[in-house]
Amino acid sequence: MVRDTGRAEAGMKGVTFPAGHGKHYVTLAELLVRLGSFGLGLTWRVEFDEIVDPRCVEMGKRSADVGMDMLTLLSLTSPFLQLIDAEARGVAGDELVVVLTEVDSALWDVRAVDERVLSELRRHYPGAEDL
Repeated sequence: MVRDTGRAEAGMKGVTFPAGHGKHYVTLAELLVRLGSFGLGLTWRVEFDEIVDPRCVEMGKRSADVGMDMLTLLSLTSPFLQLIDAEARGVAGDELVVVLTEVDSALWDVRAVDERVLSELRRHYPGAEDL
């Protein structure tokens, strides 16, 4: 999956961790909830390499337009929605502040401008490593 993450690199740090933790699979919806208030005021756009569910079509439409707020994105990813190769980008104004990348349904790479977001993910997901 090739995305325009060049903007994400500047000023962002990141973590990576397995999407599977035993029998538990970490979904995009779960990560959005973990972001808490940090993600609420952002505008979200999502891109995927594979449409795995009809909800992906709606996310694609909204992403191609003006994007969507976190609660709309959360409603489209809940209940359980496992994506194969996808990237969700959260923007505040014109600034990209968080990128959630699901790699082949196996890993999550998360980049953010706020270290507190990454600290929360490190704490919650054992085995998380810095990118």
